Amino acid sequence: MYTYVLWNNESFLINHSDPEWPHIESFKWWLLPHGLAAACALFLGPLQFSDRLRQRFAKLHRVLGCFCVAGVLVGAPLGIYIQRFNEIHQGASAGATRSFTIAAVFQAAIWIFCTLMAMAFILKGKVQLHRQWMTRSFACAIIFLEVRAIAGIFNWGQLIEAIVWSCVADAVPLADLVLYLEEFLRSRAATAKAGRSAVLAGRPA
Repeated sequence: MYTYVLWNNESFLINHSDPEWPHIESFKWWLLPHGLAAACALFLGPLQFSDRLRQRFAKLHRVLGCFCVAGVLVGAPLGIYIQRFNEIHQGASAGATRSFTIAAVFQAAIWIFCTLMAMAFILKGKVQLHRQWMTRSFACAIIFLEVRAIAGIFNWGQLIEAIVWSCVADAVPLADLVLYLEEFLRSRAATAKAGRSAVLAGRPA
């Protein structure tokens, strides 16, 4: 999704003749901090889930985590502002309807809430709960990628509003499904390992 969206939706960043530039001209200086902040969460997020990196570079993990949190707290509210700006100045003719603004509010609110919950739990030393809430936070972050990838790959541009709302509504439930599957597989592996140990322990010397 990263590669697809960067190539198909964000290539205007390196192509100054792209027709997208006239569209963003009026709010480009708001888009810049929004994009940089949200990119911190999008690109640094996957690194935070690496057990190896976290164990070997604990201090780096904490520093990158602070950048992720800051990225959410800056990027999410600015996303609402930009969507509202589009609604007022460009209107439904450019696809900037009130429904998209409301969806942006819901996405930002859920994203911020999950991130703050994760931060609160790590400050209390509850690592497992912190990890669970960061998984939910990252699921909210990749809504940006999911919407563009689904609409583009399946050529469903005419269904963009339904795709946006579906991705917003499904973000946390899908994150919880991933957490459930992860725990199920971990428990099954632990049970299998215990069973093998018991069999080996029962063998005669």
